[in-house]
Amino acid sequence: MSSPTSPAIRFAKGTTNDFYHTLRRRANAYFEENQISRHANAHMVVKTVFMVCLYLVPFILSLTVVESKAVFFGLWLLMGVGIAGIGMAVMHDANHGAYSSKETVNDLIGYLLNLVGGCASYWKVQHNVLHHTYTNIQGHDEDISRVKIMRFSPHAPKMKMHRYQHYYAWPLYGFMTLLWVTTKEFSQLFEFREKGLLHGKFRFRKMLLEVVLTKILYFAYILVLPMLILPFSPGFILLSFFSMHFVGGLILSLVFQPAHVLEGNDYPLPDEEGRMENHWAIHQLRTTADFGQDNKLLSWYVGGLNFQIEHHLFPNICHVHYRALSKIVRQTAEEFHLPYHTEKSWGAAIRSHGRLLRELSKV
Repeated sequence: MSSPTSPAIRFAKGTTNDFYHTLRRRANAYFEENQISRHANAHMVVKTVFMVCLYLVPFILSLTVVESKAVFFGLWLLMGVGIAGIGMAVMHDANHGAYSSKETVNDLIGYLLNLVGGCASYWKVQHNVLHHTYTNIQGHDEDISRVKIMRFSPHAPKMKMHRYQHYYAWPLYGFMTLLWVTTKEFSQLFEFREKGLLHGKFRFRKMLLEVVLTKILYFAYILVLPMLILPFSPGFILLSFFSMHFVGGLILSLVFQPAHVLEGNDYPLPDEEGRMENHWAIHQLRTTADFGQDNKLLSWYVGGLNFQIEHHLFPNICHVHYRALSKIVRQTAEEFHLPYHTEKSWGAAIRSHGRLLRELSKV
């Protein structure tokens, strides 16, 4: 994978003996020497089936055999855990082209995002292009720049409400997926077109059609169908729906935010001509952090996203290989006297994120 470039932002060029080229040679050697694929293995296939069932089985049970409101509500909370699992551990790899060497397989698995109300085509622009290329660059990385009521960067504009963000951030995170399945994709799609990220009217119209059809089908099966066939009130079903997404959104936010928005990470800006100080790979090291590397259960559920450094350096490699690659990345970073940010546990990363939110709240 070559370093991403943009007409607006230009990263420093590398050499054949620099950090990234050395790292790539060592990573390639790891796969060749062990004679293993960079893509999914049998364990990944099992995980895929599990995560999809974690979402669909509770939903089917809630429509067919459940008569208790309490059980119904509990099943929909479990579906929220399934939404996060599908997002982190399955569709994420597929939409990066890392699940399989076959594009059709990646596309098929990637559309699991549409199953839970998102849009795969939109996600590839928002996440793969903007976040992975311009990580932690204010005004370019949508993950830290778009939500104005949150101040995720020291370069972000200051607002009076930010002084309380370390309090209201946590419940706000629960609305992450709810915004995705309702308004966010519609509004941002038009912004992408204005920024020239959607080349030609055909691509824009195609993506807009996908978003519209996805929302219609999603809300038809997730809300209209239960309201038509179940004896529960529409209000209770809506409450269950919102609670499901609150669980999913909170889990996803507490995995993604501590990977970039925490103490020790950098928030570099380009110079007046759009030039960045570092090579793209070094930029990723300075703006990204790992956490809980020894927690295998956590790694399994979050799709290796606690190895966020490895993911950003090798987004086209399936996450089942990140643990092994982390040893190579750490060693190479040390040799080149580069930082390798890591927190001992997920809890430590969340606490660091909270402390940074408090620091950034001082307006």
